[in-house]
Amino acid sequence: MALFNRLSLSRDMGIDLGTANTLVYVSGRGVVLQEPSVVAIDEIDGKPLAVGEEAKQMLGRTPGNIRAIRPLRDGVIADFDIAEVMLKHFIRRVHENKALVSPRVVIGIPSGITGVERRAVKDAALEAGARMVYLIDEPVAAAIGAGLPVDEPTGNMIVDIGGGTTEVAVLSLQGSVRSESVRVAGDELTDSIKHYMKKVNNLDIGDRTAEEIKVKIGSAYPSPDDDEAALEVRGVHMLSGLPRTVTVKSPEIRESMAEPLSVIVEAVKRTLEDTPPELAADIIDRGIMLAGGGALLKGLDTLISHETGIVVHVAADPLSCVVLGTGRVLENFSQMERVFSDRSRDL
Repeated sequence: MALFNRLSLSRDMGIDLGTANTLVYVSGRGVVLQEPSVVAIDEIDGKPLAVGEEAKQMLGRTPGNIRAIRPLRDGVIADFDIAEVMLKHFIRRVHENKALVSPRVVIGIPSGITGVERRAVKDAALEAGARMVYLIDEPVAAAIGAGLPVDEPTGNMIVDIGGGTTEVAVLSLQGSVRSESVRVAGDELTDSIKHYMKKVNNLDIGDRTAEEIKVKIGSAYPSPDDDEAALEVRGVHMLSGLPRTVTVKSPEIRESMAEPLSVIVEAVKRTLEDTPPELAADIIDRGIMLAGGGALLKGLDTLISHETGIVVHVAADPLSCVVLGTGRVLENFSQMERVFSDRSRDL
């Protein structure tokens, strides 16, 4: 019984370590955590004050001695120590601060990161308490989480648009046949709105306000309903230095995001052009699957379909595709071991 109790506390975990959000899947329990990838640090003693949603609320609103940090940039670890703090916090929360045998962990990573960046992800997870760390490319995990039959000898195309990277891949037989990773995704769409507001309206706004604009009236393709949408935006007028409110409309925001959206579309086109004919025929029949938070942008599926001539589907739960994919791999480990892009030795 003692051994059983120890094993029950060492349930394997799947982690989507995202630029914007971190999601955790625990074997046998499903998705148990979804929090922003943000840590608030006291600059005086270096101790973490808040992690996740509580820390996100502090972004842009902290006094001089507190710094809210996003430890991941463009899908990779930019601040190793803070990423380790964040991972430890989430792992302990998932296990309700109980003592546990170090779990086996599967982590989704961008397909285009370097060997050094891969090592940083593994090291952070090991330092946070993992016994073994397996890395899986995000587009593969997203495709599995979206329910695509990646173990069959047929072509499946996934476009996973996260906070820091867009992953485009053609998959077959549990592997990536063609893939491309571009460091243009949700964050760049948000930044483009901030730059537009400065340039056109002389209004300085924060990341959270720009994100709100993108979610509420942002769109990638014209439609009669969206083009009537408008939003009052508050910020600081750059000439007077005083708070000011302006009204922006959906077509303006679509125009502001045109450049980063074109980068994403071109990545999809390049991948299709490089796909073997037999697999390309499968994709024409099956369509393209969109996953990740960026898939929720209104009209993005229509834009990609218009540019490629291929039907585009949005996953049922695009935000959770990667973490659900890591979970399904964990629960079918022996059958899906080939999907891992790297593996650590048992420590």
